[in-house]
Amino acid sequence: MTNKNIKLFESIESKTKIYLVIIAIILIVLCVYKPIFIIPAIAVYILIIAYTIWVYNKRKGEISSYVEELTISMDSAAKNTLINSPFPIIILETDGNVIWRSSKFNKEFANVGINTYIDDIAKEIKMDIERENNPKIDKNIRIDEKTYNVLGNYVKIKQKDRKKQTKYMTILYFIDTTEKEDLLNKFKGSQTCIGIIMIDGYDEIIQRLDAEEKTQVLATIEKKLYQWAAKTGGLMIKTERDTFIYAFEQKYLEQMENDKFSILDEIKEIKTRDKSQITLSVAISNEGDSNYEKYQSALVALDLALGRGGDQVVLKEDGKYSFFGGRSQEIEKRTKVKARVIAHALEELILKSENVIIMGHLNGDIDSIGSSLGVYRVAKTLGKDAYIVNNSLGLTLENFISVLESQEEYKNVLIGKNEALSIINSNTLLIVVDTHKKGYTEAPELLEKTEKIVIIDHHRMSTDFIDNAILSFHEVYASSAAELVTEIIEYAETDIELEQIEAESLYAGIMVDTKNFTFKTGVRTFEAAAYLRKYGIDIIKIKKWFQSDLDSYNVIADIVKNVQIVNDTVGISQYDEKDKSANLICAKAADELLTINNITASFVIGNLGDKICISGRSIGDINVQVILEKLRGRRTYYFSRSSSRRNDYG
Repeated sequence: MTNKNIKLFESIESKTKIYLVIIAIILIVLCVYKPIFIIPAIAVYILIIAYTIWVYNKRKGEISSYVEELTISMDSAAKNTLINSPFPIIILETDGNVIWRSSKFNKEFANVGINTYIDDIAKEIKMDIERENNPKIDKNIRIDEKTYNVLGNYVKIKQKDRKKQTKYMTILYFIDTTEKEDLLNKFKGSQTCIGIIMIDGYDEIIQRLDAEEKTQVLATIEKKLYQWAAKTGGLMIKTERDTFIYAFEQKYLEQMENDKFSILDEIKEIKTRDKSQITLSVAISNEGDSNYEKYQSALVALDLALGRGGDQVVLKEDGKYSFFGGRSQEIEKRTKVKARVIAHALEELILKSENVIIMGHLNGDIDSIGSSLGVYRVAKTLGKDAYIVNNSLGLTLENFISVLESQEEYKNVLIGKNEALSIINSNTLLIVVDTHKKGYTEAPELLEKTEKIVIIDHHRMSTDFIDNAILSFHEVYASSAAELVTEIIEYAETDIELEQIEAESLYAGIMVDTKNFTFKTGVRTFEAAAYLRKYGIDIIKIKKWFQSDLDSYNVIADIVKNVQIVNDTVGISQYDEKDKSANLICAKAADELLTINNITASFVIGNLGDKICISGRSIGDINVQVILEKLRGRRTYYFSRSSSRRNDYG
């Protein structure tokens, strides 16, 4: 209202000046034609100016008086609004000094130690101001048993104090949203969660049990599952012989998490005559607008649970994955049928593609490069151009790569990222071996250039998996990616003949990842090795590829020397020197620590320069991956090598 009056006054003043100019011009013209009117014209014009000034001052006084009265009225109204506000109001400085509290505020928090909350609010506001410089305040806080939405604006009240710090004052309104929050929580709690439960290795379990025990064991499993579902009032339906669908209200999800999904341990307690352990893979999701969408989301989570070795719960909630369980040892649960199906499907994909690009993980090892060479031979046998992306060399590959590139056929096979980007197109088949993580491949950019992606991997699945692969041979129970590639070659419809260095690299991949066939080996591992041995593999030559130089050996020895033993069985050491190959040094040192008596788990911390890496190894009941997953940060990357339970984090 005040601004409008001021603008009106300014408009009148401007028009008056124009009128005076016009009158002056008319009088001048009149005097030119009739000089006799000069003196009267001057007198008249002086009177007009005097009258104009008198009117101007009168109007200015009237408007000033009006504005003053209006300001007093507004101040009074504002004060009355603050004092009689239905909401608790407080005026405070960002240093926590309270300037004024409304009577409603005092009444609302009469029985609450509100000063502590006020100090915390002031600190948060001060930090928000420093971070965002946004004058608006809007935050939810919990005071006693109630939830409040705190609204307000802040203003600068003192540029500098004795400490030369800027100070601010703010008026805060506390709006009680407890009822709204309770209704919202009640609504969220009533939403449906969909779970999928699968009995791990069902076929193998059935084969080991006789008819009488089979009926008894399966009945016990179902009874425990239905009893577990009954605790939440949920609905569980058996959809297949080894699969159950479980629907329940979300309000019970926190209870399950606090209970660490005890159903996993209850099922493992079921005894069989051959002492084998029964485990479950469970996937639960609350994501999706419909129950069908939640079911599809749970299916993705189930694939993740199975890809991590089973015996665990994967919870997909609000866009994040959480893992529970996963403590049991991985055992072989694969059949030749799947390997044969994958081999035939891969052949068809290669034949329908223009060319083939193969890539492994960063800081490639012999399992990665050996698997790549095996797939390369499959593609070449089928008449396709094939290339292996190799940007980074691990310490253990230098000798092997020099031998490989000395042979004429492989001089142009190993290419860098830039060359791969120039070759790849929408009809290129991109085959990723020995990893399934987007950020850990040799060239993640290639994943965006084609939709024809194949994954061949044996590591426990993580949340950063490549989710658009059209074919995936992901077997966490396998010893190595080389073992999986060997099976593909063995069961392919086309007769594939490996070159000796290709067979030796595949054999070396199996041998290194199993620590000379002592860790994570199954029947299929030895069958793959036996298949490769027919190519006349030179074991001594393979050993020489991976001999350490004296300097590296001394570094590893120092790391082992400085180990600290925790809880009598866990060895922890560190490699302080900044080294871009620290992850490989730490991996070797962690392996070496497991050769010491009574050490069943080892962790070695290294310094990559801009990142910290941790290598974990285990030959006992400790699952080092579960531990290392808890340590992951925003900039971490992950890789694992399958020698027992081996994992490396950066």
